Amino acid sequence: MRLPYQATLFVPLHDRSHDCSPAAKILREPEDSPRRHGAHGEERSRSFLRVLSAAVVLSLTRTGRSVSSWRSSASTRHGEARRSRIGGSPLLGLRARSALCLRGSIREWLRTALLVCCVWNTAQGQNSGPAPRPNIVIIMSDDMGYSDIGCYGGEITTPVLDRLAAGGLRFSQFYNMARCCPTRAALLTGLHPHQAGMGHMTGAPQGRPEPWQGNLSHQAVTIAEVLRPSGYATYMCGKWHVTNRERAGDEPYNWPLQRGFDRFYGTITGAGSFYDPTTLTRDNRMITPANDPEYRPASFYYTDAINDNAVRFIADHAQTNAAQPFFLYVAHTAAHWPMHAPEEAIAKYRGRYDQGYEPIRKARFERLRQLGLTRPDWPPTPSFGNWDQVEHKAWEARCMEVYAAMIDRMDEGIGRIVAELEKQKLFDNTLILFLQDNGGCAEPQGRVDKPEWHLEDLKPMGPDDLQPKIWPPMQTRDGRPLLGGPQVMPGGPDTYIAYGKAWANVSNTPFREYKHWVHEGGISTPLIAHWPKGILRRGEIEHQPGQVIDLMATCVALAGAAYPAEHQGQKIRPMEGASLVPAFTGGTISREAIYWEHEGNRAIRVDKWKLVAKGPAGEWELYDMEADRTELTDLASQHPRRARKMAAQWETWARRVGALPWIWKPPYNKRPHPQ
Repeated sequence: MRLPYQATLFVPLHDRSHDCSPAAKILREPEDSPRRHGAHGEERSRSFLRVLSAAVVLSLTRTGRSVSSWRSSASTRHGEARRSRIGGSPLLGLRARSALCLRGSIREWLRTALLVCCVWNTAQGQNSGPAPRPNIVIIMSDDMGYSDIGCYGGEITTPVLDRLAAGGLRFSQFYNMARCCPTRAALLTGLHPHQAGMGHMTGAPQGRPEPWQGNLSHQAVTIAEVLRPSGYATYMCGKWHVTNRERAGDEPYNWPLQRGFDRFYGTITGAGSFYDPTTLTRDNRMITPANDPEYRPASFYYTDAINDNAVRFIADHAQTNAAQPFFLYVAHTAAHWPMHAPEEAIAKYRGRYDQGYEPIRKARFERLRQLGLTRPDWPPTPSFGNWDQVEHKAWEARCMEVYAAMIDRMDEGIGRIVAELEKQKLFDNTLILFLQDNGGCAEPQGRVDKPEWHLEDLKPMGPDDLQPKIWPPMQTRDGRPLLGGPQVMPGGPDTYIAYGKAWANVSNTPFREYKHWVHEGGISTPLIAHWPKGILRRGEIEHQPGQVIDLMATCVALAGAAYPAEHQGQKIRPMEGASLVPAFTGGTISREAIYWEHEGNRAIRVDKWKLVAKGPAGEWELYDMEADRTELTDLASQHPRRARKMAAQWETWARRVGALPWIWKPPYNKRPHPQ
């Protein structure tokens, strides 16, 4: 068997009842077992150590490194990773009785090697049965801020996500890619957005270089394309948004079923009405809420439809493919504009936001501190918006009421997914990951009335008529124009309004900036990881940084899948992320740095240091993320050598992945450099 990349095979350390390899049997025997301590036990221990040593050598050979160089750099990485934490748990030691007495990161690497050995033996047929691999469910929401959900400090009611957090692990420093398409491409492929063809957005002009074409690259593979050959069923519900064929009536090209998914229900494009979404598609066929033969609710609402079809996929899987594990990607459009929610969901929040921005923001800031997600000595970032100067207070409060209702309704539907997993007895061995694609959105769609939106002489649409529009001017299915501005209360199907910059500032508490930018407010996301059989750190917070590209490596590790060097005749770029699996048991996630570029906004994080710039002409700023994650004290002038070194490291990365030369004005080499 050809081992794939190092540490891409995993069996949970605490659950080896299924594993019959010699190494695993030694670990399962009682401490006082004569087989563990007697002559036979000694022989088994020697056999175990031989296998373990071979795995270490294999893992080192894969990376082309010597044992001595690995020992030195691993020790350095371990120290750096621990210094980069705010809190965190001690490392979990290896409990095999052996002649080796190792500590720190050497023990971490040996434990990884043991896990590789055990699954390698399984794959080679040296035991009586295959290891049960977890089902994997990734749920991603859209355009939400760091502190919106309850378990991350928000006042919005999210009991299901709160339950998953209480029974699992929360990451306090997890990052997305600042915008819809780049994050989705990075999540699906484990590559940086430019490597995946999504350096900017879909709908890119013809003739752009490959990193900026706005079409998921064929030199990348999706999680579904990697997991399906290893025996996983693959399903998706929700927003795709990584192809340049995303208009109503387009033929399938680079859609989910062409990129490894067995079944799909959702939208190909990136936004639209929640009551009549454009490019609504089942598998490879575009449909409408009125002509879908498989899903006919009394009242269609897209968030409900995404969750309901995910529930159906799980139920069908249990009926027809129960022996297979599955991968399910649930990509919500909530809470992206327009602010759309059923009236009964909005009623729950009526009056909640009548006092304006600052009371909500202050309460969130305090709850984040109490929860241990932020440090008490971090100062608050400046507020945006003065409630006393807001002319249309009822309308402004209603915007946030609808936004909260959208999140509440999404959480309710996630509860149905959880309930179906429990009903099918799949919940305990399912890894559920929840995250967001970017920070809160300050875009102003629909916040002023536009005469061209006031369409006249409209006729109802037929059941087979596809909704052609993402935004107004457009009409409802029953023939009404969608309108905006403060004279229109958001929420209903004939409205199209965003919640605005001031509420986005509240959503992103305690951080600076918004969607698009790579200061913390644009890129910080919750990450909830819940897996009863695999994550024993119940209710804990993991403070090690991570990024959305890590999800591919995590899925490959847990699935025991082989990440390909070629796929369908194309050479495939190696995955860039680091597996999060070590963090599930308190271990260290090893990485060189974390990088970003979007629209000339750029950043690099190395350990506790972050170098960041706003806009193509923006100057580099340097922040200490341990002392100042709210990014209020620029240290670039105090640490010029560090700033120059990190800028050079970012440039090397940017040229390697295709982020340089960029398409923005001014060109990168015309902007200021750290002095």
